[in-house]
Amino acid sequence: MNDKIHIVIVDDHPLFREGVASILKAEPDIEIVGQGMTAPEAIHLATDLLPDLILLDITMPGGGLNAVKAIATACPVTKIVMLTGSEAEEDVVAALKAGARAYILKGVSARELVGILRSVWAGEAYVTPSLAASLLSEATRGAPNPKAIPSPLEKLTERERQILERVAAGDSNKEIAALLYLSEKTIKHHMTNILQKLQVHNRVEAALMAHDEKQTQ
Repeated sequence: MNDKIHIVIVDDHPLFREGVASILKAEPDIEIVGQGMTAPEAIHLATDLLPDLILLDITMPGGGLNAVKAIATACPVTKIVMLTGSEAEEDVVAALKAGARAYILKGVSARELVGILRSVWAGEAYVTPSLAASLLSEATRGAPNPKAIPSPLEKLTERERQILERVAAGDSNKEIAALLYLSEKTIKHHMTNILQKLQVHNRVEAALMAHDEKQTQ
C-alpha cells in the first residue's frame, strides 16, 4: 500500500518495544520508521521523521510527559499515543492535557492495539475504557455544590448524557446507535452538539472537562 501509517515506538524496555514492533510490522498498512528508549530520543525521532503516530511510555528515562509536551509543540502533525502500564488518573489527565491523542494500557491485545492505532491515525481520540469510565464517574459523583459555577455539562440533554456515558465506556458511534436504537447519523449529530456545548474538540476532551469540573468544586 502506498498510504502506510508511519509509526515510531519509544520504550525503554527492549523486549516489549521489539514485541510491539513485530506485531505492527505484520500489518500491510503500517511501517515502523524508528525506535528509541528515552524522551530525548523520542523528541529527536519525531522532529526528524515526522511520523504519523509516535508511541510513548509515560515512565521512560527523561520523562514521557516531557516528550509529549515537546512533540505536541514541535510536531503537531504527529499524533501521540501513550502505551503504558500506568493506570494513575493523574497520568491519564496530564498526558491528554499535554497533547496525547490516546492513552492505552500495556495489557491491550495485539488486535485491539492495531485497531486503536488505525482509529487514532484516522482522527479519533482514545482512552482505555476502564480509565475513561473512571474519569467520568469521578467527575459526576457527589452532590452538586449550589455555590459552584454551573457546569457546561448541565447544558446536555438526557440523551446527550447517555451518549457521553457510552463514549466514556469506549463505545463507537455505531455501537451506541445500536444500543439506543438510533441511526449512526443521529449519534454523530448528537456528538456534534455535545462537543459544541462543551466547547471541546473530541470525545476524550469531553470526559476530561467533566473531570475538571468536579475537581474545581
